[in-house]
Amino acid sequence: MSPHQESKRGRWRVPGTHWTLLPAIVLLACLCQGAVLHAQEDTSSRWEQVARSVTIYRDPWGVPHIFGPTDSSVVFGHLYAQAEDNFWQVEENFILATGRGAEVHGEKSLPEDILVRALEIRRLSIEEYERSSPSLRKLCDAFAGGLNYFLEKNPGIKPRLLKRFEPWHVFAFCRYGLYVQFVLRKAGVRGRDAQGALQELPPENSQGSNMWALAPSRSTTGHALLFINPHQPFFGAGQFYEAHLHSEEGLNISGASFFGSLMPTLGHNEKLGWSHTVNYPDIADLYVETFDRPGKPLEYRWGKGYRKAREWSEELKVDTPGGMRTRRFLFRKTHHGPIVGSRGGKPTTLRLARFEEGGQIAQWYAMSRSSSMAEFRKAVSRLAIPMFNVMYADREGNIFYLYNAAVPRRAAGFNWSEPVDGSDPRTEWKGYHPIEELPQLLNPPGGFLQNCNQTPFKTTNGDNPLPEKFPSYMVTEKDNPRGKISRRLLSQPDSFSLDSLCEAAFDTTVLLAEEAIPGIVRAWEGIRRTEKRRAKRLEAPVAELRNWDRVARIDSTAMTLFAIWAELGKFKLDPRKDPRGALRNLHKAVTGLRWYFGTWHVPWGEINRLQRVPPGSSIKFSDSEPSLPIAGGPGWLGMVFNFYARREEGQKKRYGVAGHSYVSAVSFGPATRARSILVFGQNADPASLHYFDQAKLYAQKKFKPALFTREEIEKNSKRVYHPGEMTGKKQR
Repeated sequence: MSPHQESKRGRWRVPGTHWTLLPAIVLLACLCQGAVLHAQEDTSSRWEQVARSVTIYRDPWGVPHIFGPTDSSVVFGHLYAQAEDNFWQVEENFILATGRGAEVHGEKSLPEDILVRALEIRRLSIEEYERSSPSLRKLCDAFAGGLNYFLEKNPGIKPRLLKRFEPWHVFAFCRYGLYVQFVLRKAGVRGRDAQGALQELPPENSQGSNMWALAPSRSTTGHALLFINPHQPFFGAGQFYEAHLHSEEGLNISGASFFGSLMPTLGHNEKLGWSHTVNYPDIADLYVETFDRPGKPLEYRWGKGYRKAREWSEELKVDTPGGMRTRRFLFRKTHHGPIVGSRGGKPTTLRLARFEEGGQIAQWYAMSRSSSMAEFRKAVSRLAIPMFNVMYADREGNIFYLYNAAVPRRAAGFNWSEPVDGSDPRTEWKGYHPIEELPQLLNPPGGFLQNCNQTPFKTTNGDNPLPEKFPSYMVTEKDNPRGKISRRLLSQPDSFSLDSLCEAAFDTTVLLAEEAIPGIVRAWEGIRRTEKRRAKRLEAPVAELRNWDRVARIDSTAMTLFAIWAELGKFKLDPRKDPRGALRNLHKAVTGLRWYFGTWHVPWGEINRLQRVPPGSSIKFSDSEPSLPIAGGPGWLGMVFNFYARREEGQKKRYGVAGHSYVSAVSFGPATRARSILVFGQNADPASLHYFDQAKLYAQKKFKPALFTREEIEKNSKRVYHPGEMTGKKQR
């Protein structure tokens, strides 16, 4: 029998040998399986050792204070703690960031998945991980290790999709959170535009914030003060998580970040702190591309010649009533970026500042480890974080504001607010403006800095950056009511203590009411003789507004009346210019309140409520379920205490969905002191003591202590444990 033929024993012989192939394959398979198992054991053993080196202290509010020997060990503990408190949201953020939302949420998530795939977030994130420094890769490995170790130790937790987390996932979520959630929405790029611009292949046989800094000259203690106040959604990818990481290698950062982040992205260490607010620099451009060579469909015009686009296809899975379906899309990308829409029948591509280069996580890490103004400035001068204003204060008494942005240098003569001609080489970016060319202020004479998403040219009283010194495309913001009320509060002659700063953080003075109500009263007085019946109907509501002190309280009926009046005018109606419109909307507000509640005398806290619903549940806001009255209101009204509420279909009351999400006040003395509050509580499980415990303080406009020294943490902690332990020792 030929050695190439099958033997009677059903085995193949290798020519020139007496060995049969099957035993060799079996032997090789066994060796490989053993190697894999051994590698898994090594990995598991490695994270067991890390877990034993990490101690998590849960304070009376459930906030984790994570201590460990290395920076990577406390990152491991940080992700483990996040998973303990809200694994559903952690997984959700990475499902969305990797472009797999439709596998869980169905067709409604497909457009955003397509946009994530067109941007190649997966490829770019893997490449960024591979080229990162060894120290940063250790942090990313620990990030994935903390989440995977949590799943290993908690088999009762069943992921909806992601059974294992990878180190590059953290870069994917950073790109998704920064660019998809912030930059692209501001640029007007939508997932459905990308979907419509792409060819679907046939199947084979997819808010605003506040921040202030006060110099020692404005502080009763002579120490700089910092107010951190992001306004983010209370539910979903943008909600905040509070934690404190302290390693023996020097990382000691307390603050907040989105679920899935390596470490807090705003907060303080023992010497300095910072906050962010969203700004709107022009850091994204659309290019109209010309593909006009039928025989060479991938070639597009550029200058006097052509360039060749790259094309690829991807499969996207979509959960449908009939089961999981696979759809394929063809993507195309020029040197400017991916095709995300069309203009005049031509495809438009998108270019994003610092998107492909990355570096955002490395910059936040460097900011966290900074111990002086010089080190912090060096960290932010990377401008890898493409947007977000920066507000800073430190122990040395410095306060600093930066209009942080990776702003491309652009040629004059083009309307950069519209898509530009991609074939014209003059529309190419010419590098980025360095930090020295961005609007900024250091230690202004007035002793305070503030930014509430308004223009950097209104940061303080006097001594502001001058608009004429900056390119017109750099800054797009104007002033806003929150900036105005902040400047007024901070300009008062009295110095601030930590207590008075905390009080100002929940100020409910309504600036728009101060400006509008005199006009409403004058409009009413103008019809008293000519339209007596109408004037009579509005007499009591007008008196209610006239006698109001313009401060929102939960028992204020005038606040309810005014807020609804302002909504009807979309917060833009000026009674001086349209007195009849002002009275018409007041009549509508009175009529609407009577229709819903039987009376227009409705206290603000009766309809403006705080209620928490579990993540991923079908539960909706309900008037029949417990909730808390809130004095805050929309930022458009010119209030510091921001609380945006909406009415659920079939319900009368309104429930908060965004606004003051994480609030912190910090005093930088010889010993840093801080207070903080989350809108709901630390844990997303309704059975947890920390599901809604902070909400009670929040509703009372109060803070909890933000413990920072190890001594006070050990003294006050309610549970002390290592990651992986089912129960921890109660700290006495």
